[in-house]
Amino acid sequence: MNVTTETFERDVIERSRELPVVVDFWAAWCGPCRMLGPAIEAEVAKREGTIELAKIDVDAEQVLAGRYGIQSIPTVAVFVGGEVVTGFVGAHPAPAIGTFLDGVVAEHGKPVEVVWGS
Repeated sequence: MNVTTETFERDVIERSRELPVVVDFWAAWCGPCRMLGPAIEAEVAKREGTIELAKIDVDAEQVLAGRYGIQSIPTVAVFVGGEVVTGFVGAHPAPAIGTFLDGVVAEHGKPVEVVWGS
């Protein structure tokens, strides 16, 4: 989901109290951002229900980029309980992103409820 200054509190801060929110700080002109975007979107989709993705265009949302000290893009920040708990800078291959996200879910995610039989 694309997040703006107006929706940030609800879409990132509040939502991160329920499950980890991965925030991709990016810009349209950024080549590495264009490489990271599809890979992180696919890896988050594989973990649907355990983690959420939010995308912030740093050119359009300079206040948010400044608030979180974004100096290089792409920057990925993971929010849990309203706070940044981990992240990375730069484009990475999908398998590395998957491993990173699995670690986030293992450390910060909610347990998945398994229902046996009927």
